[in-house]
Amino acid sequence: MQAFLEYVVKGLVDRPEAVQITPVDRNGLTVYELRLDPKDVAKVIGRQGTTINAIRSLLLVGSAKKGMRCVVEIVESPPNT
Repeated sequence: MQAFLEYVVKGLVDRPEAVQITPVDRNGLTVYELRLDPKDVAKVIGRQGTTINAIRSLLLVGSAKKGMRCVVEIVESPPNT
């Protein structure tokens, strides 16, 4: 599921090299923490959250077919100074 998520997100952003996806297990649920360049966050969220909601829906269906439970969260990381 991580490869799918990387493929979709990197296709949306202007700086695909800055995309970092970290899987975290929480009681049988895999949470994919998504870190992006701050300028690309709006592209991934989309208008009124439509893009991120579509990504979450696809991830939910794909993971259910494999017998897994997965969600994605956008994590804001502090700017590098």
